[in-house]
Amino acid sequence: QVQLEESGGGLVQAGDSLRLSCAASGGTFSTYAMGWFRQAPGKGREFVARISRYGINRDYADSVKGRFSISRDDAKNTVYLQMNSLKPEDTAVYFCAAGTGWSTSSKDYTYWGQGTQVTVSS
Repeated sequence: QVQLEESGGGLVQAGDSLRLSCAASGGTFSTYAMGWFRQAPGKGREFVARISRYGINRDYADSVKGRFSISRDDAKNTVYLQMNSLKPEDTAVYFCAAGTGWSTSSKDYTYWGQGTQVTVSS
């Protein structure tokens, strides 16, 4: 059983940066692929970024490519999402997730955090 806890969300202005963190406990963190997803009001959960075990592969949604960067520190059992050049359309609750596959579908991730709110004002 893996527990995930996100932090780092907040209210920022367009163009600003934020770094989200997701701390894991209760499992062997390095063996999981990690993903970030987001959910805006009235919308479904959307893939944002993923990173494979040991950080070998990374992948991003087209909407964030070039602005967001995912990384992981297995020694700290933590995955990060660096978000630069934020836009109002990035406003959402951001979730981290852990899974054993390599997928952009939320259905393929087993463990989820509670989410952290990111609000970008124009």
